[in-house]
Amino acid sequence: MSTNLAQQLREGTTKSHSMAENVSFVKSFLGGVVDKKSYRTLVANLFFVYLAIEEEIEINKDHIAIKSIYFPELYRKSSLIEDLEYYYGLDWLNQIEPSLATQVYVDRIHNVGSNQPELLIAHAYTRYMGDLSGGQILKKIAQNAMNLPDNSGTSFYNFKSIKDDKLFKDTYRDSLNKIPLEHHQIEQIISEANIAFNLNMKMFQELNSNLIKIMLMLLLNSINNFRKKLS
Repeated sequence: MSTNLAQQLREGTTKSHSMAENVSFVKSFLGGVVDKKSYRTLVANLFFVYLAIEEEIEINKDHIAIKSIYFPELYRKSSLIEDLEYYYGLDWLNQIEPSLATQVYVDRIHNVGSNQPELLIAHAYTRYMGDLSGGQILKKIAQNAMNLPDNSGTSFYNFKSIKDDKLFKDTYRDSLNKIPLEHHQIEQIISEANIAFNLNMKMFQELNSNLIKIMLMLLLNSINNFRKKLS
């Protein structure tokens, strides 16, 4: 029995996906404007998000709805640790903590994992498929914008165990479609995917606030330097 869940998820989150792309931080990033401090904060926040997702998937990997999409080769924890070591140094763990929006996101993932494990599908789909689909483009943007050497600071975008992104995504979609789900469960998963997009937006909006502060400080410094030259 095929539920066509993959297509329903894509169609059911179109509006949320578009809204997430229009958050100022994301638009700036896609436009090649990337502040290193804000970016490393994003990497830290993503570490906590993926840690939660991957912990809950491991706990629920034998659940009938989760075992179909149990693909440890997607896991991002170790890749994010590599990036955190690059941006923060070996003492990275003592320097980071989840932002307020990130903590809300993490709490939601753990709540879902404990009470309705099938809804983890929504969180896995929202993050992993987005990473696979746009990862290489975002990697190049980050490298160019921050003048990063080689693969330093961009391990997050490297799926070393996946040799063919398109083939893997096709396999993942087929696996989604084969999960035995009732109609009301599919509706709940689509609803949860929209919640996941919203939680991502809140996380990006926090970063946007940081970026605005940094840009304002740079502007004020430029004005002050200009005034000193005039005086």
